[in-house]
Amino acid sequence: MEQDINAVADQVMAIITIYGLKIIGAVAILIVGWIAAGWVSGAVGKVLRRADRMDETLARFFVSAVRYLILVVTVIMMLSQFGVQMASLLVVLSTAGLAVGLALQGTLSNVAAGVMLLLFRPFKIGDFVDVGGHAGTIQAISLFVTEMATPDNVHIVVPNSQVWGSSVVNFSHHSTRRVDIVVGIGYEDDIDKAMTTITDVIAADDRSHADPAPMVAVTDLGDNSVNFTVRIWCNAGDYWGVKFDMTKAIKEALDGAGVNIPYPQRTVHLVKE
Repeated sequence: MEQDINAVADQVMAIITIYGLKIIGAVAILIVGWIAAGWVSGAVGKVLRRADRMDETLARFFVSAVRYLILVVTVIMMLSQFGVQMASLLVVLSTAGLAVGLALQGTLSNVAAGVMLLLFRPFKIGDFVDVGGHAGTIQAISLFVTEMATPDNVHIVVPNSQVWGSSVVNFSHHSTRRVDIVVGIGYEDDIDKAMTTITDVIAADDRSHADPAPMVAVTDLGDNSVNFTVRIWCNAGDYWGVKFDMTKAIKEALDGAGVNIPYPQRTVHLVKE
C-alpha cells in the first residue's frame, strides 16, 4: 500500500515538474515576446518617422502591425509548449481570418485604399481637391475615411475606397494657377484700345505674374460682342481673389475708357407688305 502511494506521489511530482517547466517556459516566452514586440515596433517607428514622405498615420499603422504580429507569434510559440499542434492552430487561424476578411470586405478595402493614399500622397492636408464626386479642402486622412470641408464649410466624410477608385483633381498641387476671364465688347468699339486697357489693368495688380506672361486675345466673334480671352498667372492661393478683383477692375477700366460691354441684342427687320 505504501509503495502504491509512493508511486502515485512520484507520478504527481513528475507531472508537476513537467508542466511546471512548461509553464515556466511559456511565461518566459511571453515575457521575451512582449519585450521584443515593444523593442522592434519602437525601432520600426523610429525608422519610418525619419522618412520624409512617410505619413504619421501610416507610420503608426505599421508600428502597430509589427507589434501585434510579434505578439501573435509569441502566443503560438507559448501554446506549442503545451502540445498544441502548430499546423492545426494555423489552419484554425487561417479559417478565422478568411471568415473575418469576407465579413469585413468593405472595411478592409477602405484600409487598403487608405494605405495607398498615405503611400502615394495624391493630395495632402490643406489641399483643395475634387474627388469621389465632392470638392473641398482636405481636413484629415485616416486608414478608413478622408475628411473634407466644402467652401461653404460643410463637413464631408468619404470612404477611402471611393477616393482611391476615382480620379483626383488637385487644385493645390502646383504653386501657380491660371485665371481665365472672358470679356466682350461691342462691334463698333476699338479692339486695340480695349486690349491696351485690359493689359494695363493686369500690369497694375502685383499678384499677376510676368512669367508666364499674361495673354489678352480675341477668341470669338459672338452674336452680340467681340469676345476676348484674358489669361493671368498667379499664385494658387490668390486664384479666387485675382479672378474676382480682376473681373471688377476690367469692367470699370473699360467703362472709364469708353469701351462698351453690350447687352444681348437682336436686330429685327419689319417688312411692310
